[in-house]
Amino acid sequence: MGLHPQYLSSFWKTQYLLLRMDGPLPYHKRHYIAIMALLKTGENSWSLAELVQALVLLTHYHSLASFVFGCGINPEEDQDGGHGCRPPSPHSDSSPASDDSVGGSGVRGGLCLAGVGGKDAMQEVEVLMERMKLLQESQLEEEGVTQEEMATRFELEKTESLLVAPSDTAYHSLQSNVLCFVEDPEFGYKDFTRRGEQAPPTFRAQDYTWEDHGYSLINRLYPDVGQLLDEKFQVVYNLTYNTIAMHCGVDTSMLRRAIWNYVHCVFGIRYDDYNYGEVNQLLERSLKIYIKTVACYPEKTTKQMYTQFWRHFKHSEKVHINLLLLEARMQAALLYALRAVTRYMT
Repeated sequence: MGLHPQYLSSFWKTQYLLLRMDGPLPYHKRHYIAIMALLKTGENSWSLAELVQALVLLTHYHSLASFVFGCGINPEEDQDGGHGCRPPSPHSDSSPASDDSVGGSGVRGGLCLAGVGGKDAMQEVEVLMERMKLLQESQLEEEGVTQEEMATRFELEKTESLLVAPSDTAYHSLQSNVLCFVEDPEFGYKDFTRRGEQAPPTFRAQDYTWEDHGYSLINRLYPDVGQLLDEKFQVVYNLTYNTIAMHCGVDTSMLRRAIWNYVHCVFGIRYDDYNYGEVNQLLERSLKIYIKTVACYPEKTTKQMYTQFWRHFKHSEKVHINLLLLEARMQAALLYALRAVTRYMT
């Protein structure tokens, strides 16, 4: 995260408040919740304030697991010491992107080129740039698209996401030093619908938004953390270095929005005003597989998945993508959890 200091500052403030500052739960219970990431009812029921703090802790650490595994901070059974999911060093005959374009020493690169891969990498960059340009030009023509058509595009993308799953051969069993905390090793993400089901459920974002509903509920029951969470979401959603490869002054908002909305789509969340046709145009299949694996099955993430998408991007740029996945997953989980709390209250 240090590759993106603006976001890291916001992240640390949130985590410090969750674990160290005043709150309805004592410190030892907060840490226990962070370790177990399971919520079960017991003899002593919690207050709504305690429940909301527990939910924030759970979603924080669930999404943090996606970030950790997504960045390759996990050992693979067939490799001593594991791997770091870093792409190979540039070949001597490569021409890496100018340091100036990625922030000095190149440590803070945003969505831009690593300078590896030769002509194929350059061609991929140009294809992506051309698709972004065409989509931006066609936005005016899309203004007349009906809500029915927009809904159909979402349903197609959502249905396709059910077919995007990591291979069973990619599964790595939990380490023995973790199993002592696990009651049900099979517990984990389940697709929100069965394959072939005619009407998969959809969470319409407009019916329960973070801005209008979730944010205010958290602020009411767990003051201050709502503000920090909102700041963290905004920082990562708007984080950009305005570069792609050798191109400077690029508006990458369309690409970032496609990644964010695809994560929410995987969890069945739909934005009525978003054209999901952009997802298929901007996100190649290998990237979709990576996104769903990191968001839903982080422990199944492999080095191969990491290196197969956008092979010409730098490690810092892939960390940038993982920051988007972390926060999009956390917001999606909070929307479901807080909507359930709201329904219980009313």
